[in-house]
This record gives sequence, C-alpha cells and structure tokens, in this order.
Amino acid sequence: MEDNQILNHIKSLTENEEKLWSKENLSDEEVKKLHQMKLELDQYWDLLRQRRALRNAGENPNQAEARDSDTIENYEG
Repeated sequence: MEDNQILNHIKSLTENEEKLWSKENLSDEEVKKLHQMKLELDQYWDLLRQRRALRNAGENPNQAEARDSDTIENYEG
C-alpha cells in the first residue's frame, strides 16, 4: 500500500467518524463502530509513520507492516 492510499483511507475513516460524532444520540452499535474506527485509524497512522521512518533511513518503505491494535494501543513512545 502506498502513502497516498493510506492517507486516503485515513481521510475516509475520519470523515465517517465525524459523521457519527455529529449525531445527537449514538446507538450501542455506533459507539462500537467508533471504537473500531479509532483502532483502525491508529493502525493506519502507525503504518504511515513506519513507512516515513524507513524512507528517511534510506530503507524500503514497503518493509513496513501493519501492527495489531494491541501492539499499537500499548506502545509507549
């Protein structure tokens, strides 16, 4: 996946997230969906940061791999 594809996916997720947050009363299912979107956004931002770091280090950005949400949520950086 290229950087522009990652950014487009982040944009799409963010737009969907904003639509849900703009609602007055969220159902339990919508709250669950928001949580899933947050996790997915974190994963995509992490992937983009990995790609940029690899590129800046003169490495191949395609070596970056999506990490599971547990790894990202517990990352201390």
